[in-house]
Amino acid sequence: MHQIEFKDLIIFVKVAETGNFHEAAEATFLSQPALSRRMQKLENVLGAALFERTTRKTKLTSVGREFLPKARRMLEEFELSVLGIKDMASQQKGSITIACIPTAAFYFLPSVIKPFNEKYPGIRIRILDESANQGLESVIQGDADFGINMAIAQHSEVSFTPLIDDPFVVCMRQDHPLAELDEITWKDLEAYKLISVSRTSGNRLLLDKSIARDQVNLNSFYEVQHLSTSLGLVETGLGLSIVPRLSMPMGTNSALTYRPLAGEQIDRSIGLIRRTSTPVSPSADLFIQILLEQWSTKTEKLE
Repeated sequence: MHQIEFKDLIIFVKVAETGNFHEAAEATFLSQPALSRRMQKLENVLGAALFERTTRKTKLTSVGREFLPKARRMLEEFELSVLGIKDMASQQKGSITIACIPTAAFYFLPSVIKPFNEKYPGIRIRILDESANQGLESVIQGDADFGINMAIAQHSEVSFTPLIDDPFVVCMRQDHPLAELDEITWKDLEAYKLISVSRTSGNRLLLDKSIARDQVNLNSFYEVQHLSTSLGLVETGLGLSIVPRLSMPMGTNSALTYRPLAGEQIDRSIGLIRRTSTPVSPSADLFIQILLEQWSTKTEKLE
């Protein structure tokens, strides 16, 4: 049986990234026929087709999507072994892709990326700021090394490590009458128009479950796709919005403020999601270590 060659892995990853045999051939300094022969040989070794070829685009098959993160890890592990343990920290190269819900990306990742870049300046970071469902799919398909997501985004192919509980609060303008209260009841909200996010949102699913449990009748007058849009509409005075606390603007210059909901707290659990079938790459593992250290500090400040 033939063994998989290092060059074949490089070519496979390049074809997967470009979706084009011609571009991949130019990038790897091969003729297109030579590249095609190498990919055919790799498919023969693996015993399965890796690509679906059409006239316009080359797409990965299900086997190809599963093999892609493994190929990337094999390349990275080879590179690290060549660098040697002594020079690993100062010369390490590679890349990490993180699928992160927008609120967590904005408020937490910068504090992790800065110390990580200082320690491992050669590792590039790509952030996919996606919804809970999109981020979950990116991790499952191997488009992201790991994700930061809500507990509601569960799947048999990923593990979830809880990090923080983010409570929902009532967002309003600072000059709104309800801003005089210390906390807001459901009854307080009945007289005002609410700005809600789409029913496809994980945040909306959590809220609707609690509202149904408490048999609340609210005036959800506006519906938007993104939390940032709801904050913008609240700022113009169109209504109130129930949002995760982490989505609130930081600093004292904002026209917005928030108050906690009275009664049983509604919150969303945010955590780390990873594929259960394969370990993360060495670079991603290094990032996760710093992430967990930094996040524990953030959690203490949040509480």
